[in-house]
Amino acid sequence: MNFTETITHKNRIILKKILNKFSLDELNKIPAGFSNNIIWNIAHTVVTQQLLIYKLSNLPMHVSEEMVSKYRNKTKPEGDVTQAEVDEINGLLESLLIQTEKDLDAEIFKTYNEYTVSLGTTLTNVQEAVEFNNFHEGIHLGYILALKKAL
Repeated sequence: MNFTETITHKNRIILKKILNKFSLDELNKIPAGFSNNIIWNIAHTVVTQQLLIYKLSNLPMHVSEEMVSKYRNKTKPEGDVTQAEVDEINGLLESLLIQTEKDLDAEIFKTYNEYTVSLGTTLTNVQEAVEFNNFHEGIHLGYILALKKAL
């Protein structure tokens, strides 16, 4: 496992601990002054990783289109998430990273559609997408920590 993958794993371990620490009501709660909740942020990191790495590489994603439409950029919680959905997201946090590592090792990423992120930086290949994903997940971890304090 390289340094970038190690950072991703450490962040996902933190996210899993948060999922397991808070009740379903707490995960779904949107505190005053916030536009989303803990579970939305965690699911958003799962979906964004798939979009940045697989979709932009013209490969099938390992999450449903329903999940993508619910948690992609510029969405917000539209209702409470069920315990079954939390369990699914919890499982995806680790399983998708394992799959991505296998796919990176197998060198299945042959093409990449350049994509300019909200910061104005353009991703030109899958390795840049993997590295940017860590930055993105770090932003959402920070937001989750603020949400935790507001509960």
